[in-house]
Amino acid sequence: MKIAVIGQSLFGQEVYKELRKEGHTIVGVFTIPDKDGKADPLATEAEKDGVPVFKFPRWRLKGQALPEVVAQYKAAGAELNVLPFCSQFIPMEVIDHPHHGSVIYHPSLLPRHRGASAINWTLIHGDTKAGFTVFWADDGLDTGPILLQRECDVEANDTVNTIYNRFLFPEGVKGTVEAVRLIAEGKAPRMTQPSEGATYECIQKKDNSKIDWNQPAEAIHNWIRGNDKVPGAWAKVDGQAVTFYGSSLVDGAVARGDPLEIEGASCPGVVTKAGLVLYGNDGKTYFISGDSAAVELTGEEQAFALQMRDVWSSILTNVTEVEDSTDFFKSGAASMDVVRLVEEVKLRAAGCQLQNEDVYMNTSFQEFIQMCVRKLRGEDGEEELQVDYVEKDVNNMTIRMPHQLFINGEFVDAEGGKTYKTINPTDGTAICEVSLAQVSDVDRAVAAAKEAFEEGEWGRMNPRDRGRLLYKLADLMEQHQEELATIETLDSGAVYTLALKTHVGMSIQTFRYFAGWCDKIQGSTIPINQARPNRNLTFTKKEPIGVCAIVIPWNYPLMMLAWKTAACLAAGNTVVLKPAQVTPLTAVKFAELAARVGFPKGVINILPGSGSVVGQRLSDHPDVRKLGFTGSTEIGKHIMKSCAVSNVKKVSLELGGKSPLIIFSDCDLDKAVRMGMSSVFFNKGENCIAAGRLFVEDTIHDVFVARVLEEMKKMKVGDPLDRSTDHGPQNHKAHLDKLLEFCQTGTKEGATLLRGGHQVDRPGEQVDRPGFFFEPTLFTDVQDHMFIAVEESFGPVMIVSSFKGSDVDEVLRRANATEYGLASGVFTRDISKALYVSDKLNAGTVFVNTYNKTDVAAPFGGFKQSGFGQDALNEYLKTKAVTIEY
Repeated sequence: MKIAVIGQSLFGQEVYKELRKEGHTIVGVFTIPDKDGKADPLATEAEKDGVPVFKFPRWRLKGQALPEVVAQYKAAGAELNVLPFCSQFIPMEVIDHPHHGSVIYHPSLLPRHRGASAINWTLIHGDTKAGFTVFWADDGLDTGPILLQRECDVEANDTVNTIYNRFLFPEGVKGTVEAVRLIAEGKAPRMTQPSEGATYECIQKKDNSKIDWNQPAEAIHNWIRGNDKVPGAWAKVDGQAVTFYGSSLVDGAVARGDPLEIEGASCPGVVTKAGLVLYGNDGKTYFISGDSAAVELTGEEQAFALQMRDVWSSILTNVTEVEDSTDFFKSGAASMDVVRLVEEVKLRAAGCQLQNEDVYMNTSFQEFIQMCVRKLRGEDGEEELQVDYVEKDVNNMTIRMPHQLFINGEFVDAEGGKTYKTINPTDGTAICEVSLAQVSDVDRAVAAAKEAFEEGEWGRMNPRDRGRLLYKLADLMEQHQEELATIETLDSGAVYTLALKTHVGMSIQTFRYFAGWCDKIQGSTIPINQARPNRNLTFTKKEPIGVCAIVIPWNYPLMMLAWKTAACLAAGNTVVLKPAQVTPLTAVKFAELAARVGFPKGVINILPGSGSVVGQRLSDHPDVRKLGFTGSTEIGKHIMKSCAVSNVKKVSLELGGKSPLIIFSDCDLDKAVRMGMSSVFFNKGENCIAAGRLFVEDTIHDVFVARVLEEMKKMKVGDPLDRSTDHGPQNHKAHLDKLLEFCQTGTKEGATLLRGGHQVDRPGEQVDRPGFFFEPTLFTDVQDHMFIAVEESFGPVMIVSSFKGSDVDEVLRRANATEYGLASGVFTRDISKALYVSDKLNAGTVFVNTYNKTDVAAPFGGFKQSGFGQDALNEYLKTKAVTIEY
């Protein structure tokens, strides 16, 4: 028959190979996309044979089949679909298409234990029989007619792994192939599943695998072995979450040992030399050995083990024969040998990607082989990241955008399934629905971050390993640079070329910069003056603060995330971040990339939502110990008050600005015009340090303005994805309306509007078209008392005033006559004047003969009502002093 194989994993690979041996023609293999550059084993096998391989990220969207995917599938011409270990939702247009329909392998004796965790629940319920079913697919996923079943006995101490390796894997492959044989022979039955005895339990995840100790010993034993190592049954011991596995029932008395208090247990456990003895509420005992069951190797895996035994022999030259118990390091191996071993594995098994740490944690040959095989089978303890993407074909690529909250390492819906639309400012249409976080979601995220900091591996991680993760994250961001920039352009209106270089490029640089600081955070020793004896040592330690909340604005969605989050993580904190409600998409894409490089669960949490709900709850939350905010001065004041009242949490604020730029007649005029334009119009004027007001010396004022007008006429306003565009749409409709009102106020007060001040229309279109395009604007004759001279526009509005060059102190007085002090600038060839002016300007940053030249290595922050918090890394550390008398 002509067969389409739709599935994944080593199981799918074995079924595929056996079907080919039976003489069937595989017309196409449909499997999952590559993970971290690694193809699924089924895809690898089919590609070797020259069989067409399709790696669709999804088959349907919002319950509807994707027409282009279905069309590609139908073109293969299958007479039967075989779905071995298929984790994707396949639409009925595909299921019902072949002449013979579709058959699926399911690891359960249907109808009992329907669903994805069927093997787990077989053990949890204490069933004496397990097995698998091959059934005809229908729209109920696992409710279709039964074609074939096979069963096995469940032994008292079986685990998911032992049943899978002993029966479900090897016999499941045979059973699936036999089912196809019956179809080919016209002998395949269709037995309707009975409703009696049918169950559908939840998917077992870490969150719902906590042990309930108020049960008999056998029930707790079944719960532990049913959850196996992954997701792992857990409980609190000494306040820390501990995973229990390797459980076995014990008859009679047990050895003596030390008591172990376990939260919620009916009585303490007993720690013995052989393991941990525990009790149910019936007084009966069971035993945790901590040893995992050995994996039974297939023929190919045995061949791999023989190859690796030869590798060990070539490395361990002083060992006569490598046995299962041979210890790699006790036999003389060194660190360079670890590197060689990892590379040897890579050469022989491309699907087994090892880290050096894997060798250090599995030092005997048997442990090493078992670990390698589990990785090859995808059973290495890592749960697959489940991402529901919104996909768009744009900018000559397919971008894949997560759109849910990211909490504790998972993408999840907001409480109540609440969502909102994020809008593309280029045309005013909705990009997608995004989950809208609620107060309970904030509490969940903070709890996850707190647990990750206090009890998880992140809090115990070596600083260099922390830096290595940050470097890996920067590398993965760079691999996705074009996709991130495209998402940023769609969501914020940033010109794509600027997004590529600055929004995303600087974000990558930021993570690399702070990755290098992770193992260089140091304290100091301090001589103190104390009464005799004067033998004292006082030193300081720099420590992470704990759970940090970060609230960022919409003008540089990814870069604002990077500036704060990179420093926060480098210092060893965990983070709960709220992106701007109008630009959430690069933040949730960032969460996906962080998860894929291996950041532990709970370290990074992303909550799209409103400031009044999410921002307020983060400000008030007692477990948040630091809040970093970038936004308006008004909101900053409110946040600072809430942080003080709640728990006096540490705060850093980057707020509004009205940055002055002073241009003297002795400047390089060409550069002053070019940089003056950049100081205002960079990123559509949506720039916190934008020059809010230019003071131009009277002798060059008219020439400067004429030159600026000439350059403004050359600016192309339009589609931000067009590489020739200089100026894209403003970020959102409310901001566009604010700019229009700002300019109307300026003209009413008597300022001279030389250009712009209104919404831009396209040729052949009306002004009220959907896009939020605003024409770059120039005002002159602006007096100090005017609204536009005092307030921030946060848009592409250049405001020019003149001054007399003979009175430097007077223009400085005017420049400093603002409640803001974020940035400033001066253009002059006179170095003495430049130094004098930079000394007198009351702002956190002063640019001399340049503008917008920021770098993550330089402190960045404001004075007065522009906020505070300049030294990024130290903002996320606390200092502890220790004094010792000796």
